Amino acid sequence: MAKLFVIFNPAARGEKSQRLRQFLESKAGPNVTLAPTTRAGDATRLATIGVTGKFDAVVAAGGDGTINEVVNGIAATGASGATLGVLPLGTANVFARELRIPTNLPRAWSLIENGAARTVDIAVAEFGQQKRCFVQVAGVGLDARAVRMASWELKKRVGPLSYVWAGLRALQHRASPVELVVDNGTVLASGAAVLIGNGRLYGGPFRLFPEARLDDGLLDVCVFEKVNHFNALRHTLGVLCASHHRWWGVEYFQLASFSCRSASPTALQLDGEDAGDVPVLFRASPSALRVIAPAS
Repeated sequence: MAKLFVIFNPAARGEKSQRLRQFLESKAGPNVTLAPTTRAGDATRLATIGVTGKFDAVVAAGGDGTINEVVNGIAATGASGATLGVLPLGTANVFARELRIPTNLPRAWSLIENGAARTVDIAVAEFGQQKRCFVQVAGVGLDARAVRMASWELKKRVGPLSYVWAGLRALQHRASPVELVVDNGTVLASGAAVLIGNGRLYGGPFRLFPEARLDDGLLDVCVFEKVNHFNALRHTLGVLCASHHRWWGVEYFQLASFSCRSASPTALQLDGEDAGDVPVLFRASPSALRVIAPAS
């Protein structure tokens, strides 16, 4: 039987979190080690312990933010054989959706125990004095401002709709355009929001990056040139139809590396978590993560 190192937040509030804790406690034993976090960011430290402890898989039990922390811990060890398992428990569970990992706890656990691992890319963001990985999506500008405005209490109360509310608030703020710059210094595009995808999905089931693949060695980039209340509605309809990347006012790129910058302080989010401000360098790290998932 596989040896599993399961990272989870024992202080997380809500009915789902309580069910997770009871479920995990029923699985604990010689082959399943539970590793509760004690503070924000602790999942990264615990993931390094799980990798160096020779477990067969390090399991992230939580949402996309928890997965992000665990992946950063795995990446920090430089261990090429480390394997990630996912027990999705978040608001949107975008990475789990991308990989078709069940959101049902017993089914997700069965996959971790019996499933095969596949290799996927991860993305790296370098900003300030930091270097952080993300597995699914990043944003600069309007999207990141909305993430910054969406409180934990609101997300728990209304779920993904919290980002809609925060997005409407973010539309009221004037901000300098975000420039997308490639390695030779050329500005490819400029807009109110730059969204970066490692996979296809954003915010849950929405195919914001319809041409993306998790194993192509590229990042997909959507630049929304202008976003006001009218354009926000138009872009939303385009995203629902997965045709937005062909509409005017939107530019779509596939790049291995690029930078984002702005003339004024501009928010950055990684996997749905506020990370800081630009400037930031993004690059793809091909085949950098093994994750247990259904066959692609």
